[in-house]
Amino acid sequence: MTDLSKYRNIGIFAHVDAGKTTTTERILKLTGKIHKLGEVHDGAATTDFMEQEQERGITIQSAATTCFWPGKDQQWAKDPFRFNIIDTPGHVDFTVEVYRSLKVLDGGVGVFCGSGGVEPQSETNWRYANDSKVARLIYVNKLDRIGADFYRVVEQVKNVLGANPLVMVLPIGTESDFVGVVDLLEEKAYYWDDTGLPENYEIKEIPDDMKEKAAQYRHELIEIAVEQDDEVMEQYLEGNEPDIETIKKCIRKGTINLSFFPTFCGSSFKNKGVQQVLDGVVDYLPSPTEVPAQPEVDAEGNETGEFATVTPDGPLRALAFKIMDDRFGALTFTRIYSGKIEKGDTILNSFTGKTERVGRMVEMHADDRNELESAQAGDIIAIVGLKNVQTGHTLCDAKNPATLEPMVFPDPVISVAVSAKDKANAEKMGTAIGKMVAEDPSFRVETDEETGETILKGMGELHLDIKVDILKRTHKVEVEVGAPQVAYRETITKPVSDSYTHKKQSGGSGQFAKIDYSIEPLEPGDGFQFESSVVGGNVPKEYIPAVEKGFKQSIEKGPLAGYPCLDFKVTLTDGGFHAVDSSAVAFEIASKAAYRQTMPKAGPQILEPMMKLDVFIPEEKVGDVIGDLNRRRGMIQGQDPTPTGVRVKAEAPLSEMFGYIGDLRTMTSGRGQFSMEFSHYAPCPKNVADDVIAAAKKREEERQK
Repeated sequence: MTDLSKYRNIGIFAHVDAGKTTTTERILKLTGKIHKLGEVHDGAATTDFMEQEQERGITIQSAATTCFWPGKDQQWAKDPFRFNIIDTPGHVDFTVEVYRSLKVLDGGVGVFCGSGGVEPQSETNWRYANDSKVARLIYVNKLDRIGADFYRVVEQVKNVLGANPLVMVLPIGTESDFVGVVDLLEEKAYYWDDTGLPENYEIKEIPDDMKEKAAQYRHELIEIAVEQDDEVMEQYLEGNEPDIETIKKCIRKGTINLSFFPTFCGSSFKNKGVQQVLDGVVDYLPSPTEVPAQPEVDAEGNETGEFATVTPDGPLRALAFKIMDDRFGALTFTRIYSGKIEKGDTILNSFTGKTERVGRMVEMHADDRNELESAQAGDIIAIVGLKNVQTGHTLCDAKNPATLEPMVFPDPVISVAVSAKDKANAEKMGTAIGKMVAEDPSFRVETDEETGETILKGMGELHLDIKVDILKRTHKVEVEVGAPQVAYRETITKPVSDSYTHKKQSGGSGQFAKIDYSIEPLEPGDGFQFESSVVGGNVPKEYIPAVEKGFKQSIEKGPLAGYPCLDFKVTLTDGGFHAVDSSAVAFEIASKAAYRQTMPKAGPQILEPMMKLDVFIPEEKVGDVIGDLNRRRGMIQGQDPTPTGVRVKAEAPLSEMFGYIGDLRTMTSGRGQFSMEFSHYAPCPKNVADDVIAAAKKREEERQK
């Protein structure tokens, strides 16, 4: 059996351009997995293997790879540690990739840019990691860049993320003079030469001008670490400093229980400081057996009190966290929590209730693969050719079924209509989109039944842009693309009490249903609620669910422009029935007609999606950019000066933000950056609402023709 204490399942996550993929490349080189370094800016990075990733220099989908680490001083050379690494995207439109990767990992490395510091996307990813309770190391990268300042980034981690960084190493020199790091525990300085080879370093004494600072930081490190163990702390207070092994045990305990985050620094591009991070992964991040066991849930999603304990001897419990389609068929990336899987086994998908046979299993290295005969608890593998498995489904032992906590994905906020150029392309498009939806749960597809158009829905312009690109190039489908559409919503502003009677008589038994009801607005985010306060048998109990069903089915079309209706409550107060003519169908029809009758009286209004913006700009362009955001109906919420410019936080409606990246680059001579994520729905101003309603009417008229 493999020793699970030697496993580390880790993810590397950060803001766009903080150097995650470059750091992953360095790890693969140091662990001997690759022999030639590929650079992101040349489009040659190992884990960026999609054409779109190589062209744009960004990571779009998380890539998995496995490697072995013998230690920076070869201290574990006889029995190296196994790293299953996932390199995740940094761009906000692809955060679903980060979220689902963090869900199945035991530890993470948060990479921060030495000059950019804590950037908007780092906050979102940090929040996801907090939600998933993932232990992390912090790695401050790019210390060779102009404006890099390790100590400032450490302060930002405290202030912006509210986290507690535990400084493990200090940088020697900054910017172009960055030459190495001081290891505070070992009290040694590591200097790299200019060859750029990671193994070319010398260990020397701490430079004189840093001795005082190193002593102060070491003292702080030990004081924070010993708080994790009362016995060690007592010894320390009596004046006995614990040995390095004991301090490491304390740091490991505090890292796993999220009391603090060991913080390293370096320059991945220049190959300086990466070994310390890898040793930190081994020393401080948990093995699969040291993280809390996954809770099992019932069909409604409530916890059952059972847990999938990480052991190869337990019943099979595995989570499919990513589906990827490639030239060999569908790959289902799976994290095994308990038990083992062997080639040829039959496993149960607890979501569909169907069994599947495991034909082939592979260990992934980006887009290469090694065939496996078996895999066990703690492994992250890909199973080839599973038919009906989707992201978030649990794979388990057919004789001992269970479901693990599923994943929850955000709703898309932007859509675009696509149509195939001809019939041959239409068939190809259907198949291709089916595969793409299985791969990415934040990408949804609908068909407009009246126009026959295919509507793609996603998290942002870049997200949809890349999906269309994949359709055209990877799947060779020729499509025409419409303008992006905003996902508006509707709601009501005032309560109304009303009554509706449905009567139909046409020979034989008729239909009869009478309902008295009130409709009232709710707080934003409350959704649709239904309640019955009928006393006596005026509406028989068996018909009340039909009334609720009628209203529930109607909310997809609001009274103003046909967008889904949010945040209101229907209370059934009274009604009437006929002993022969009443039925569930009659009450359902009555409630649908009641919705159409009453909603226009309840002060309906259009809601638009508001986006949270983070804009980075050079200082001299702040006035222009803020003026432009005001024209886009943006609300400025704060400005923070940073060493490289100004960070403006704002909220703006999505409808005004199309094409913003082009305008921002023009205003800032290409130096501006921004990220945007959905915040909430808010009422539209009247002139905008009128335009939305007019556009909906026009679409309706065109359909009628």
